[in-house]
Amino acid sequence: MTSIPTVTLNDGTSFPELGLGTYNLRGEDGIAAIVSAIETGYRLLDTAVNYENEREVGEAVRRSGLERDELIVTSKIPGRHHGYEQAIDSIQGSLGMLGLDRIDLQLIHWPNPSVGKYVDTWRGMIEARERGLVRSIGVSNFTEAMLAELIDETGVVPAVNQVELHPYFPQTALRAFHAERGIRTESWSPLARRSELLTEQLLQELAVVHDVTPTQLVLRWQVQVGSTPIPKSADPDRQRENADVFGFRLTDEQVAAISGLERGRLWDGDPDTHEEM
Repeated sequence: MTSIPTVTLNDGTSFPELGLGTYNLRGEDGIAAIVSAIETGYRLLDTAVNYENEREVGEAVRRSGLERDELIVTSKIPGRHHGYEQAIDSIQGSLGMLGLDRIDLQLIHWPNPSVGKYVDTWRGMIEARERGLVRSIGVSNFTEAMLAELIDETGVVPAVNQVELHPYFPQTALRAFHAERGIRTESWSPLARRSELLTEQLLQELAVVHDVTPTQLVLRWQVQVGSTPIPKSADPDRQRENADVFGFRLTDEQVAAISGLERGRLWDGDPDTHEEM
């Protein structure tokens, strides 16, 4: 079993440096895949209302046999549930689907700026935390300006901001903003799936140098730039490969070279339905 190191969030919670994305892991096969990941050593499980698999994630937690406090379950409030009371209702609905007595990390899935209720939604999440429905609260797909607004309006700094982040889109400025304010960066699409990233000559050559796969190289880069990647895989062998990135280290020059592959954002459209790949 792989031991995945942790960092400490701004609210004191221990948070793994790598987790499991669960998008599209549904039914009995999805439950089995999530249980397999837990057996491999994953302790951070990322789901959302819009993934329609909270039930499967909760069942995997129960079947794992681990003590509840050993696992961090993340869920997300969708854009259609924005607002103070709506956010609390959404969290209670997620708890019902998960079959758990708390959510460890609750995120706003995206800011839904056309509606403009993300501050009210954040206030609802603060209330949910005070009621003990959730332990840590954060956001996803928020910009620096939106994060600053939340902090200025409520005085509560998000524990996490989950964003698209990979070598083609390294989010350098946003990561620096997070670091200044104690916000943990988390990466969806950490491997830039459906792109040619893993075939880049630089990654191929560095993978040989470190005797790892290009996938492991990119995930190690994620860790070293200070982000928690949440790659998705239903395959036990791939799950083990993805988690096995803590036995080698890139040099500062190698990290900078990989960041130099930057091209820009790959995913367009509504990030409320983003895939963690």
